[in-house]
Amino acid sequence: MRRSPGLTRREFVSSTSAAAAAAMMAPRSKTGAAEANDRMKVAFIGVGGRGGGNLRTLAATGQIDVAAICDVDSRFLDNAGELFPKAKKFRDFRRLYDEVGTQIDAAVVSTPEHVHAYATMPALRLGKHVYCEKPLAYNIDETRRITNAAADAGVVTQMGTQIHASENYHRVVELIQSGAIGSVSEAHVWVSRAWGLQSEAEAAANKDRLFVDRRPTDVMEPPSYLDWDLWLGPAPERPFHSVYFPGPNWYRWWDFGNGTMSDLGSHWNDLPYWALQLDAPRTVQAFGDPPHPEIAPASMTAVYEYGPRDDLPAVNLTWYQGTHKPDRWTAGEIPQWGNGVLFVGSKGMLLSDYRKHLLLPEDRFADFQPPEPFIPDSPGHHQEWILACRGVGTTGSPFSYAGPLTEANHLGNVAYRVGQKIRWDANKMVCLGCPQADPFIKRQPREGWSLT
Repeated sequence: MRRSPGLTRREFVSSTSAAAAAAMMAPRSKTGAAEANDRMKVAFIGVGGRGGGNLRTLAATGQIDVAAICDVDSRFLDNAGELFPKAKKFRDFRRLYDEVGTQIDAAVVSTPEHVHAYATMPALRLGKHVYCEKPLAYNIDETRRITNAAADAGVVTQMGTQIHASENYHRVVELIQSGAIGSVSEAHVWVSRAWGLQSEAEAAANKDRLFVDRRPTDVMEPPSYLDWDLWLGPAPERPFHSVYFPGPNWYRWWDFGNGTMSDLGSHWNDLPYWALQLDAPRTVQAFGDPPHPEIAPASMTAVYEYGPRDDLPAVNLTWYQGTHKPDRWTAGEIPQWGNGVLFVGSKGMLLSDYRKHLLLPEDRFADFQPPEPFIPDSPGHHQEWILACRGVGTTGSPFSYAGPLTEANHLGNVAYRVGQKIRWDANKMVCLGCPQADPFIKRQPREGWSLT
């Protein structure tokens, strides 16, 4: 069974020993381009918003050269070009790979969700290291293809779940895995964000600037700075409208994203997925308003059943988004944090958010002494990727880990859209006895786009 990175003391000792040996040898990467004292040549695909943040953060390390930049929005492309005048500029990442693919060492992909796999796959096939924003890919089929391609390429990968590198997440994982609250049988994850189909009251409560409940029929010309056809990429063709662009508008629409689940699920479900060493769920069932054919839900619940993992017992993980919350939260039995992860064990509970955590009930753990830290502090989510590309250490969220996590998140939406409990065969990538789920697992890309 696959194990998440850095999970146990034994695995930590093994990984740090290997990292120390790698540091002394200063090996070349598989691309043969980046020794420990060299600067990596990196291509950035998507340089606005989150992509702009990745560009600035990685460039600020002083350890890379920005070799190429690409964006379908000329405003972002021009701004990045002013900052990095030596970088070659592209609107279409396919041209980028054709023209400079062999000259780069790595690629950073920060496009909208529906393009992630298509911008990532060429880099993997060229044997280049990849940093890709979350979620790893748009659907389960694309996610599995990218996961397998990364394994075949043998390169360094990292999904952009920056909070994975935080001290708080590390300490929570240590507490759970050292048995602080005993055997864990339940985990509950809730987020208040409601990117999806809302009622007018929900939209007002969330101060949402966009309230839409159907595909627009009016025609709008795309702005002059946007190449709408390239923005659509592999997604089904439709006319431009401001309800899709700019982000985060597109997250709501099934053709481009998967709502709150695929976005925040990548961050929040990451913690129990890591701490409990989860893999593929056996079953998933979702609850909420009837699914909309075009727009993801603002509020919903998904219940995952995971079987035993080696010496770990079966566990249920429940996801809540929008107005949905756990019963213990609603009853006031736990602090009513707006977002959180609750682990329920045989000896107590642990409540966490991004930055802090509590052992509950607090009086029971008043004299509790946490274990000595055994997960190493991260130099930073981006920095650990750079170091790993040079052969020093490993990344916290490689595609071998991020891929199965992404698949599990997508399964929550699959169960919601089919409206029934699904039984998942991870090897065959099918919901057993539920052929209506197939279109939500895999789709045919638009003509001119392919992952093969």
